[in-house]
Amino acid sequence: MRECVKIVAMNTVRTVFMGSPEFARSILKGLIGEYNLVGVVTQPDRPAGRGKVLTPPPVKVLAQEAGLAVMQPERLRRPEAFDQLAAWQPELIVVAAFGQILRQNVLDLSKWGCINVHASLLPRWRGAAPIQTAILHGDSHTGVTIMKMDAGIDTGGILAQRSIAIDPLDNAASLTSKLADIGATLLLETLPGYLAGGIQPAAQDESLATYAPMIKKEDGLLDFSQPAELLHHKVRAYNPWPGTSFVWDGQTLKVLRSSVSDSDKIQAGQRGIIHGMPAVGTTQGALILEEIQPAGKKPMPGKVFLNGARNWTNTITEVG
Repeated sequence: MRECVKIVAMNTVRTVFMGSPEFARSILKGLIGEYNLVGVVTQPDRPAGRGKVLTPPPVKVLAQEAGLAVMQPERLRRPEAFDQLAAWQPELIVVAAFGQILRQNVLDLSKWGCINVHASLLPRWRGAAPIQTAILHGDSHTGVTIMKMDAGIDTGGILAQRSIAIDPLDNAASLTSKLADIGATLLLETLPGYLAGGIQPAAQDESLATYAPMIKKEDGLLDFSQPAELLHHKVRAYNPWPGTSFVWDGQTLKVLRSSVSDSDKIQAGQRGIIHGMPAVGTTQGALILEEIQPAGKKPMPGKVFLNGARNWTNTITEVG
């Protein structure tokens, strides 16, 4: 009987959700049916794809399918946007990858404040791109933090955390999917205790804080004066966006999958063949291009690419 009362109580909490990308969609999906969602705040529709077609964020699509009220303010700080948010009379605001900084008036709006689902083990990788940055730095583990937000950037008190190993084959897309599932589960496990007063925010250790800055499109350009291991991390971290690429023979080659060879027989910037696949030398080892997408073509295995790239090598080296 006590469990039934708890479920009913959770369903009466007037909850607003804020989020935009696929990661946030998974969190919202977990809340639907469990909490009284009175509104969803997400980013405006943006042009996407080659045709620059106006495309709604994944959170909006799910919210509309569920019949939820949606607002898409260009800036939540604008008075009319805040007034609309306040009209929903939220008792709880849940945030996941929203993409805008919340001002103090929003943080103070609801009875239980703003609870954030952040895709890292805070205080490591505060900021805009924690998943990509964890891969980029070769972290062996990452995870999800449930946090009560304050005015800082991911500096609020921690309510719960859950860790996960980063698989060497993970890229940003696959790791995002795993962390989204963990985040949705952990949020639902944590909220009842928090709302009942049994879970209190714990301060973060500022001495351990690191930051994950926003990623720019140009970050995906591969620089072969860097070590092969770092470039391999970039290939994984920036898949699917912004992607990694370099220019060869006047065309852009996207690198979708890679591996590292410790061979020093190919000099930095030189092109060769390792184990039957295209490779480029770096200052430390060589980057093997396991899957490539030439401009205007479909992705293809590196071995298939070599069949049509007779002038690939500018060195006679073939290793393995």
